[in-house]
Amino acid sequence: MGLPQAAPLAPGLLRPCCQVVGVLLVDSTHEGRRPVRRLSLNVSGRELAPAISIRRTFREFWPDTRGLRRLFAAGVVFAVLAALCEVAAIRLFGYITDEVLTTRQLDAFWVPAFVWLGLAALAGVASFAGSYLTALGGERFLLVLRDRVYAHIQTLAPEFAEKRRLGDLMARLTDDVEAIEELVGSGLVRIITTAASVVFFAGAAFFIRWDLALVTMALIPLFLVVSKVFASRFRTAAARERTSNGAMNSVLEEGLANQPLVQAYNRQGAESRRLHAEGRGWLRANMTQAWLSGLYGPAVQVIETLCLIVILGVGAWEIASGRLTIGGLLAFAAYLAMLYPAVQSLGELALTVSEAAAGSDRVIEVLSTKPRVTDAEDAVEAGRTGGRIEFDGVGFAYPGRGRPVLRNMSFTAGPGEVVVLTGPSGAGKSTLVKLLLRFYDPDSGRILLDGTDIRRLTRRSLRENVTVLQQETLLFSGSVRDNIAYARPDASLDEVIKAAEAAGVHDFAKALPQGYDTPVGQRGRLLSGGQRQRIAIARAILRDAPVLVLDEPMTGLDEVTAAQVMGPLQRLMAGRTTLLITHDMRHVPEGARVVRIEPVPRGERIPLRRVGVPFRPFRGNNCGTP
Repeated sequence: MGLPQAAPLAPGLLRPCCQVVGVLLVDSTHEGRRPVRRLSLNVSGRELAPAISIRRTFREFWPDTRGLRRLFAAGVVFAVLAALCEVAAIRLFGYITDEVLTTRQLDAFWVPAFVWLGLAALAGVASFAGSYLTALGGERFLLVLRDRVYAHIQTLAPEFAEKRRLGDLMARLTDDVEAIEELVGSGLVRIITTAASVVFFAGAAFFIRWDLALVTMALIPLFLVVSKVFASRFRTAAARERTSNGAMNSVLEEGLANQPLVQAYNRQGAESRRLHAEGRGWLRANMTQAWLSGLYGPAVQVIETLCLIVILGVGAWEIASGRLTIGGLLAFAAYLAMLYPAVQSLGELALTVSEAAAGSDRVIEVLSTKPRVTDAEDAVEAGRTGGRIEFDGVGFAYPGRGRPVLRNMSFTAGPGEVVVLTGPSGAGKSTLVKLLLRFYDPDSGRILLDGTDIRRLTRRSLRENVTVLQQETLLFSGSVRDNIAYARPDASLDEVIKAAEAAGVHDFAKALPQGYDTPVGQRGRLLSGGQRQRIAIARAILRDAPVLVLDEPMTGLDEVTAAQVMGPLQRLMAGRTTLLITHDMRHVPEGARVVRIEPVPRGERIPLRRVGVPFRPFRGNNCGTP
């Protein structure tokens, strides 16, 4: 995160004076602008996000600074105060040169010397305060914006994350969010304070000798022209660097996450070659940035040298004509030593803005993605329902796909019933769960919960009535207790243990090194498949929702483990409306009703229901009960 760099502060109060004494050498050394990037996980694919104007970027993110603007304003005030101290210190140096050193009146040295020391102390305090307050505002802005983007992602349908690599979303929540802070937060402070420094140092130079200052001002547009030429190119280069960086890190992410598979299939060499190929792409993108940054520094340095030569020549003529003292020339040169770097910083800020804009483009792209499903304006809270589910003529096709997944799907399930949904892969069994949870809305037909269309219920209250055990057991990297209590974070330890006992978790949890506080590892990988499944069942028992959905609960379990899990599952299903999705009919409870789902024939289309037009369920059926 950038901090105010409008003017060198406490240590810099001596720097310009040392420069001008040293044969009037203005500090024109400039480190090439070399962006330093942390390792980040980035985008899927090679497409760049649509370019967004700086004005729209500010309009989008400026509201997020509400409550933080006082911190940024205070940072500006303190940075400006430090710059004013710099101006006064340089003026004191000119005074000491003319009134003390030239005249050899040493008695006149002590008062301005102590004033100079006081200015240095004041500048140091102002520098610290400005930097700290700006950093505090910047970090709080990052927190607010990251929370906002993450919360928005949570409102989107699962397909949003499924169609992107994990690295893409992680990068947008980390590096790209930080880039926006550089643009809207601390970057704005830097622009204001740097501009103020330019005004102060230019004004002081005019005060010493206006005609010499005019010559100086005439050369400043050269800096701005060079910066403008480089800025647009740097934005494109930065965007490509982010894309190639993400592609490389996505390979890292996939290789590390699937390391057992890589080793089992002896694909270590292939994965290394993939990483090397993506790394070369990142290298080329970085070298483009390095080329631009490396060229920008020398170009500016040449302009600085040209300006210095002109000023020294004109200044020597002024001294020979008696219109300027040596102290005045030294002070004037010292002001230039501060003015030109400030002007150069303004040019560099244009490059920073271009780089930051590449990140803001990608974050705005996420925020511009609207949820496919939202609560109706008159949606009501469901409360605790009885759990009766009815699919009435439901038809559905995933967005962007012409062929429907479901057509005229109808069945009911009541409390205490187990309805088995079976059929070939791709028939739409798991799609039914997504529709029930309102990740999507059906294109035709309706889904009822206790006789109420679920589109009339708030999504939150609807989902409180449904518990889903996914085909892949999903655990977090916390402890056993944390994963069980995820269903109800306010549950007591006794309630957690009671659910664990019902699910068959208690016995093996007690044997773990730290009992219920034992970490389960990333995605529960420190536990066996059966242990993970039983923890998920305990979590579902603790949630105690009236509707239960089991999506292939026995996948990956051997016969012995499946038999061990079946007991807790039957206890979980007791008294609830249960939808059991399975290919394996061996573990179907007695008395369960079976609904077989057949794929919709190829080439068939489903007309999408238009907004404001009442739907009419299709007649025909793609489900049956054998």
